[in-house]
Amino acid sequence: MKADRIFGLVLMAVALGYLYSATSIQTSFLSDPVGPRVFPYLIGGFVVIGSAFLIIKPDANAEWPGVGTLVQLAIALAVLLGYASAVRPLGFVIPTAIAAGVLSYQINPKPVTAVLTGVGLSVGLFVLFNMVLGLSLVGFPRSWF
Repeated sequence: MKADRIFGLVLMAVALGYLYSATSIQTSFLSDPVGPRVFPYLIGGFVVIGSAFLIIKPDANAEWPGVGTLVQLAIALAVLLGYASAVRPLGFVIPTAIAAGVLSYQINPKPVTAVLTGVGLSVGLFVLFNMVLGLSLVGFPRSWF
């Protein structure tokens, strides 16, 4: 119970800081009616509500995950941090295929399925973002062109 309340307080402080930083988002003269602040306000509001719930009604019988689960979560976090740092120099397709493949392997440890999932998701998302939605993603390292 105590851990839930502490986590709720920390999460509340982070969410309030996030909401405060969202107030500094500049709106341009020609912005849409909703504006660029609405999405950060929604995210921050939901996190405030969730953290208040943790503070007010913590779980009495919380079970912490085992060491194996914590190791799997650490691996997933390392993969996502590596992905975030590799997208700019390596383009979208290669890091996305590697990250999606590793995370897929964590879910279902079959190597062939993980590789196919990583490549398929990477190419599919690139086509969706670049060609359908019109986002200008760099597919591969610029040095290749």
